[in-house]
Amino acid sequence: VQLQASGGGLVQSGGSLRLSCAASGLTFSEHSVGWFRQVPGKEREFVISLSSSGKSTYYGASVKGRFTISRDNAKNTVYLEMNALKPEDTAVYHCTSDRSNIMAYDAEAVDYWGKGTLVTVSS
Repeated sequence: VQLQASGGGLVQSGGSLRLSCAASGLTFSEHSVGWFRQVPGKEREFVISLSSSGKSTYYGASVKGRFTISRDNAKNTVYLEMNALKPEDTAVYHCTSDRSNIMAYDAEAVDYWGKGTLVTVSS
């Protein structure tokens, strides 16, 4: 399984950014998808996930109302739309996928991880 994230970069506080993640090597439509983020020296933090059906979204407390997730099963791609970005959103964002219908909040329980893309929000 490969998960290739892209779209990271530098953005000003209050700005927006869209991340994409292309998946291969799995039956994409049968997997939940999501994003975690990590700041050096800190634990991985759950950001957001979308169930395999695409009907249920789960949010980390710090991003609810600002981030949205979507998936395109025809393209094996998941998207993360980030709005009203804050400096504390600065992190490496990892695309994830799991064989379960609903992704766990616990990073240790997630099946597949991408290498990540860096998002830097300047103040």
